Amino acid sequence: MEDKNLNAEFKKYVELGANMPKQAPDIMLIAYGYFKQATEGDNVLDRPTSNSDIVRTFMHDQWRRLRGMSREEAMRKYISFIKELLMEVDEPQVSTIENHN
Repeated sequence: MEDKNLNAEFKKYVELGANMPKQAPDIMLIAYGYFKQATEGDNVLDRPTSNSDIVRTFMHDQWRRLRGMSREEAMRKYISFIKELLMEVDEPQVSTIENHN
């Protein structure tokens, strides 16, 4: 897929993901990791300290696990992940998006 098309599809699925019904925290962490890797690349930040919020630490660790994955691959994985979630919640928006590609 051409970069321009991939970026456009990624943006569509970011919007769809943001408007989905609330998901379990572990599901949200997976999407967060792919999103951060796709938008910022490798996580080079220091791990939050033991005094910090545990959620921030989980978020940091999830993103860090994807180190070395290209931004393009992370975009594809994010898109695929959101598509799967949308199918699980039976959102009709998936077929609408597919018809516009």
